[in-house]
Amino acid sequence: MGARWFARVRQPGVRRRRVTGGHRFLTAGALLVLLLAGCPAPEREAADPGPLRADWRQVRLPPPDGSGRIVLRDLAACGGRWYAAGAVADAAGGTSPAVWSSADGAVWTPVPVVADSYYGRRSVLFSVACRDGVVAAVGGKVGGAHGNPRVSTWWQRGDGTLVEVAASFETYGGPKAVNVSRLAAGPGGWLIVGNRSSGAAAWVSPDAAEFTLIEGAPELASDDRGVTWAFDAVAGPSGWLAVGGVLAPGRIDRDPAAWVSGDGRGWQRSTLPGTEAYEEMQRVVLVDGLPVGVGLRGRAFGAWRQESAGWVAAGGFGRVAAGIPSVGALAVSAEQVLAVVSDGERYGGWLSVDRGDGWRAVELPVAAPVGAQQGVSLVGVGERWWLAVDDGTGTSLWIGRLDQTS
Repeated sequence: MGARWFARVRQPGVRRRRVTGGHRFLTAGALLVLLLAGCPAPEREAADPGPLRADWRQVRLPPPDGSGRIVLRDLAACGGRWYAAGAVADAAGGTSPAVWSSADGAVWTPVPVVADSYYGRRSVLFSVACRDGVVAAVGGKVGGAHGNPRVSTWWQRGDGTLVEVAASFETYGGPKAVNVSRLAAGPGGWLIVGNRSSGAAAWVSPDAAEFTLIEGAPELASDDRGVTWAFDAVAGPSGWLAVGGVLAPGRIDRDPAAWVSGDGRGWQRSTLPGTEAYEEMQRVVLVDGLPVGVGLRGRAFGAWRQESAGWVAAGGFGRVAAGIPSVGALAVSAEQVLAVVSDGERYGGWLSVDRGDGWRAVELPVAAPVGAQQGVSLVGVGERWWLAVDDGTGTSLWIGRLDQTS
């Protein structure tokens, strides 16, 4: 598989905290809040140059049916096409799946969408990916007796229409379901990562027309070395790279983890250098073909990158304010990495020009609050950035170019 994709690295000499059995039953959110409350805050830099300014310009998306509030949840670009995915919400709060496309990133048109199932017609598309100008998406809608998301996938027919893929309920749901996270596209096909009761899981497809669930796979799933969780994935020349975290036995905090696979079915795990702080990689991109991941590092955010000898911890940035922090979006353009992260109250932008070592705050075009109905999405092409911000009352889409001299 090669060192550029995978290296098994553990940091020597790290002390591990032991916990009693009662702590095993903390929810993930409560556990994260407790851990972050006890982590020391990062030291401030002596001289803060202030945030980078950007020339942001707003672009408009036409509602597919001429009315309704646009809800955007993800952006993608490939093969000279841009895609935006989400839904249209009516005045009563009902939603219907929606996708837009553009040939220049400025003028957008709705993509025809055909849904066959009850929940599919109400789905919100939360992850979109494309290859060779062709798009696919993953969506969901909360429903049923237990209020769990009813997940479905979507593929693009030859006439350009996005069509819901029929799948059995237990492909994405059922008693073993936990969550479905992110969709990625690459030369080998399509990959979704998420989690089942057995730990990290994947769904694979050669054409996005039908996905096969891979759960309980050795190295990917939980085992006697720890409980695994996958957040994101990216395609490379050697196959797939997934990122997340692993909770080792007797610990109450995750260490960042990465997995590699040639086909999405067989996986190898690498536990990255960790500390006693809560750490996990939530998003990953390729910078000049090499992975850079971003996630939580104690009461702040941190980056990790893969080098010839394996994964190394790169620079940290930001800080946690309250609530549950997260990486809302991560994108790369012209070897620059832009992260949009939530401190638990609001989203902020951070840019790195050196594969994650140094980070500088970036001004966003509008306020971006955090909440169940809010979200951000991001994609980069040719030194420009496309940023979507949903503040819960409406979504705005922006094109920006950063001013490196500010």
